[in-house]
This record gives sequence, C-alpha cells and structure tokens, in this order.
Amino acid sequence: MNDTTSLPTLPDRLSSDPRSPHHVEEIFEHNIGILLNGKERFDVEEYCISEGWVRVPSHKAMDRRGHPLMLTVKGKVEAFYS
Repeated sequence: MNDTTSLPTLPDRLSSDPRSPHHVEEIFEHNIGILLNGKERFDVEEYCISEGWVRVPSHKAMDRRGHPLMLTVKGKVEAFYS
C-alpha cells in the first residue's frame, strides 16, 4: 500500500482553457481553489499570482467566436488544493 500520489505544485499562472499555453492538464485532476483578497472565488478561468489578477467570464457578453468576454479583477491572489 504505497500511496505516493503527491500533488503537483501550483504554477504562478494557470488557465482552465485548453487552448491557452498556460493550461496544465495534470493540475485539473485535483480540486483547486482561488482566494482573491481573502475571499474564495468559484468562477475563475485564469489567474496569475505574481501579477495579482484573475480573469472571470462576463455574464452575458460574448466575443465574435461565441466565447464569454473575460474581465480582469486585480488583488491578492492565492491558489490552493481543496
């Protein structure tokens, strides 16, 4: 019973969009959480810890390809495994 399933380290920048160069599939096999200014956000599509921003989709606005427009929200960002 060797349980050697260690969690991969969370990168400084991560995106949930598979088309992005910052998408890492191995990390999404586990549940991750994002804190922005001390409050947990559940709608984060992309984050950058060092630059202090997260991108969240707008509710109704779409781009010309049918994807939601992303809003950048700035603040203190923390990522963790939940």
